[in-house]
Amino acid sequence: MSEVRLMKGNEAAAEASILAGCDAYFGYPITPQSEIIEYLSDQGRKRGMIVMQVESEVAAINMIYGAAGAGARTMTTSSSPGVSLMQEGISYIASAELPCLLVNINRGGPGLGTIQPSQGDYFQSVKGGGHGDYHLIVLAPASVQEMADFVYLGFDLADKYRNPVLILADGALGQMMEKVVFPNYDPKAHKLPKPWATVGKTPDREPNVITSLHLHSEDMEKINLRLQEKYRKIEANEVRYELINTDGADVLMVAYGLTARICQRVIELAQQAGIKVGLVRPISLYPYPYEIISKLTEKIKGYFVVEMNAGQMVEDVRLGVNGKVPVGFYGRMGGIIPTAEEILQNLQKFVKTVSVKEKK
Repeated sequence: MSEVRLMKGNEAAAEASILAGCDAYFGYPITPQSEIIEYLSDQGRKRGMIVMQVESEVAAINMIYGAAGAGARTMTTSSSPGVSLMQEGISYIASAELPCLLVNINRGGPGLGTIQPSQGDYFQSVKGGGHGDYHLIVLAPASVQEMADFVYLGFDLADKYRNPVLILADGALGQMMEKVVFPNYDPKAHKLPKPWATVGKTPDREPNVITSLHLHSEDMEKINLRLQEKYRKIEANEVRYELINTDGADVLMVAYGLTARICQRVIELAQQAGIKVGLVRPISLYPYPYEIISKLTEKIKGYFVVEMNAGQMVEDVRLGVNGKVPVGFYGRMGGIIPTAEEILQNLQKFVKTVSVKEKK
C-alpha cells in the first residue's frame, strides 16, 4: 500500500513530477508557487532531474520549448504575472505541437496584484492567452491529492496529443496541507516514442526540424487545420467533470477548484434551508463539459456560477445553457475567498428570482 503523506499542494505537485519521470524543470520563483522550485532544487536534483532556476519566466518557457523539442518530459511552474510573460512561448510550443506540462498557481490581479488566491486567469488559460488559434488542455484540481494526480495525467495527455497541458490551481491549493497518496506509476510504461524529436542525425533517419514559423499562408493554414482537427479529438475524448448531489436538485451551482470545495459546504447549508441544490464541478476547463451542462437544463430551474473573479467561466456555462434556463453568478476578486455563508445568501436571492419567473 502506498504511503500517506502530509504535504502542501505545491510540494505534492513537485513530488509527483519526480515520480512521473520529468526529465527537466525550468522555472523562476514567484509567490505563491515558489515551494515547487524549492522542492525540486533539493529532491529533484538528488533523484536525477535537471532543475534550473533561470533568469526570467521568458527564459523558462523557451527552455521548455527546447527541452520538449528534444524529446524530454519537461515542466515549468509559475503564478499569474509570470505566466503572462510566458504567453508568446506557449503559443510557439502549441504551434510546434510539443508536449509539456505547465502549472499556474493563480493569484490575484490584474497587474502584479496580490499573492492571495484567485481564479482570474481562466480566460487566459482556456481561450489561448497568446496569439493565434490554439488551445491548451487545462485541468483544475480541487485538492492536494489532485494536485499530484493531475501531474501524471497532464504528462500523459501532453504526450498523447503532442500538446501543452496546463494545471490551473490557485494560491490556497498550492499552500494548504492535506493527506496525499502517490500511486505506483512507472514512467517508462507511460512515455511514448518521440520519433519527431530533434536528437540529431542517426544512421536510420535524417535530423528533424521543429518550428512554428511558416512564411507561406497556405502552409500556415495547413498547420492550423491540423491543430483544429486535434482539438476536436480532445473535445470528444478528454472532457472531465464531477456531479455532486445533482439528482432532484432545483438549482445547480457550477464551480471549479477551491471554489467547488466551498460550494460543497453550501449544499449542506442549502439543504438545511430547504433548497434543493447540487454542483457541477468542471475538472477539464478545456475541453469544457458543455454537453452535460446542456443536458442537465432539462431537469433544473437554473444554474448558479461561483468564481473567484468578475465572471469568466460563467460565459462558458451560458454557452452550454444556450438560453434554456437562467444563469446567475456570484464572484469575489482581488484574492478574497468567498465564504459558504455569503454564497448561500446570494444563491437564495437567485432561487427567489427563478421561482418568481416560474410562477409567471
